[in-house]
Amino acid sequence: MNEQRNMYDSRGFSRVLDTTAAWMLAILWALPLFYAIWTAFHPAEFSTRFSLTAPLTLENFANAWKAAPFARYFVNTIMLVTLTTGMQLVLCTLAAYAFARYDFKGKGIAFALILMQLMIMPDVLVVENYTTMSKIGVLDSTLAISLPYMASAFGIFLLRQTFKSVPKELEEAAAVEGANTLQVLWHVYVPLAKPTYAAYALVSISTHWNNFLWPLIVTNSVNSRPLTVGLQIFSSTEQGVDWTIITAATLMTSGPLLVAFLLFQRQFVQSFMRAGIK
Repeated sequence: MNEQRNMYDSRGFSRVLDTTAAWMLAILWALPLFYAIWTAFHPAEFSTRFSLTAPLTLENFANAWKAAPFARYFVNTIMLVTLTTGMQLVLCTLAAYAFARYDFKGKGIAFALILMQLMIMPDVLVVENYTTMSKIGVLDSTLAISLPYMASAFGIFLLRQTFKSVPKELEEAAAVEGANTLQVLWHVYVPLAKPTYAAYALVSISTHWNNFLWPLIVTNSVNSRPLTVGLQIFSSTEQGVDWTIITAATLMTSGPLLVAFLLFQRQFVQSFMRAGIK
């Protein structure tokens, strides 16, 4: 009995310790966000001191919006994530279905090569990707930013695992009804994989919304520059450092992702739990 009591006590202490550590890490992670929110909604004289009586203002957001073409940056970024995520979903669906349901020569080797892409950092391919974009003449465009990311090894792997869990009897029943391959894929596999699509789409949108290095290298003008690059240029030392305006601009650019995460965090977690990498 004493041994069991000691075991339960140790588990309880471990749980308390884990919870405390998690809260401390969460607070440390949130401190910069709290500072940005405080600074963005208050006058410049309150950017370095906290006062409950400090007046609220939206002037910082208005000044930031006027100081740079953020409207154009938002349009470019929305076009970028829409094009990239849309093409990823189409290409990954077709590739995943082929790997999940067809047997062909070299299938294992081909899938292994796709998985090898997960081990290669995108930054390693910057020079080759830039050379390719230059040769096909699409530099300084949304297509140039999106093209190297239109095929995703992670997306293929995730959807393949989901498709393999779909009962083959459903496919056979649809074939008996006269459905062709694409109809089976669209009416059987895609609806059953909706949680996986939702989870992957959120990850893809977040990744390409925040992508910085490749867009910085491949874009040269406002017409193609996304929010991450535009914000970096806006906050450079040549523009002067005004933390109230910089934090307001940062919140404007990251706000949509924060709102989406807060609204869909439960669906996001549940989607990955249902998808389950088997």
